[in-house]
Amino acid sequence: MDNLSKNISFVRPHLQTGWGEFSVVEATVQAIKLMYEYANCPDWFILLSGSDYPIKTAKEILGDLIASRYDAHIHHQQIIYKVYQQNVKMSLIWQILAYQRYCSYELFSIPFLKNLKIRLEHPLLTKPFLPFSEKLRCFAGGLWFSGNQRSAEYIINFHSQKNALKSHYHHRMFVDESYFQTILANAPDINLKNDDDRYVDWSTRGAHPKILVMEDLPLLLASSCHFARKFDIDVDSKILDQLDKITLR
Repeated sequence: MDNLSKNISFVRPHLQTGWGEFSVVEATVQAIKLMYEYANCPDWFILLSGSDYPIKTAKEILGDLIASRYDAHIHHQQIIYKVYQQNVKMSLIWQILAYQRYCSYELFSIPFLKNLKIRLEHPLLTKPFLPFSEKLRCFAGGLWFSGNQRSAEYIINFHSQKNALKSHYHHRMFVDESYFQTILANAPDINLKNDDDRYVDWSTRGAHPKILVMEDLPLLLASSCHFARKFDIDVDSKILDQLDKITLR
């Protein structure tokens, strides 16, 4: 720890997080809050995972963000019942899953019947149990995003309040892919770019994106994205070495 740069800070006390749980949201908010408590707080923050890697130089990324007319770059889609009800195409499977995750209401489950769950899904039935309305629509997308100080302060202030959205998501799974999108997409004075500036290859059509290797490098460099994901040093470390030579100049 003593060898770390002085511009690195840790959330204290740390939060124990679980995959897809609300604890990830709490940890993210605490990290953003800590960043903007300093007098010389940054103009922009970027939320990264351990699988993200820069494919542009820091100067290029910062230049793009400063020149941006948006307050946040975040992938977001409205989750609506009409799409859930009428479309079953492969490209909309994620929309269907998102509706089930965030907009349905589970009445009870029956353990001795293989955990059979009785769940409400039609908006007329779920309305009394959900926080969503015309003023607070449900959105979802990827967790990893970038935002400026205005969006950071809006997130911090919203989260600090005792609100129905936080209560609704507290015991649900994969809420890190909806909580921030819902907050920002409903904010009246926050301008969003529906793009998270991440290069991701979903050509495998699986639950996870393709692991990027050297043969993907030309596509990464031709992209306007700031970061790419996912990488695996055990699969191909050469692409990371090559990106270091390009981005650390």
